[in-house]
Amino acid sequence: MAGKPKLHYTKGRGKMESIRWLLAAAGVEFEEEFIETKEDLEKLRNDGVLMFQQVPMVEIDGMKMVQTRAILSYIAAKYNLYGKDLKERAWIDMYVEGTTDLMGMIMYLPLQPADTKEKNLALIIERATNRYFPVYEKALKDHGHDYLVGNKLSWADIHLLEAILMVEECKPDILSVFPLLQAFKGRTSNIPTIKKFLQPGSQRKPPADEKYIAGVRKIF
Repeated sequence: MAGKPKLHYTKGRGKMESIRWLLAAAGVEFEEEFIETKEDLEKLRNDGVLMFQQVPMVEIDGMKMVQTRAILSYIAAKYNLYGKDLKERAWIDMYVEGTTDLMGMIMYLPLQPADTKEKNLALIIERATNRYFPVYEKALKDHGHDYLVGNKLSWADIHLLEAILMVEECKPDILSVFPLLQAFKGRTSNIPTIKKFLQPGSQRKPPADEKYIAGVRKIF
């Protein structure tokens, strides 16, 4: 039996968090090796295991995988979370790219100067409300299924739930005008593997605070 996937990243969300989510939702146990100093990162670079000198890096199936999107699509395909055919995969990709754009805005918010934070937070809420969440609400309404693609749990659903919870950290009542997304959140949060990941003490990481940001700045 192959060993557990090993995740190399800082002890925070960043670009690794969606990978943690996807593995956890698939019921896959994983190990983490945290990059806590500049030297830790330099060692990985010097060992030649970072193709583009960047993390996240995941050791899985004898590979040292880099590039977030490549890692995620590999895991999604491996654990049957990537649709049944090319068309379903295309839909999953489109939905995932949308949530990635939205989560990217939130991910970079703590790194921004204080004087622009409020404006950017307002922009995140505006985009979630008017550009992104209406798409998923409409998709669920149009096909009447529990999940976004093929009436089966996929990477698109897991990514959407992660995005919803991230936006709710910015604005707790964001779903008040999206009843189908409220129901979706309730359903998907109760899938046993996801429910376990949402419990305290799991490998899910908290939102970035000032201490974490300061540490990341020192490493990178």
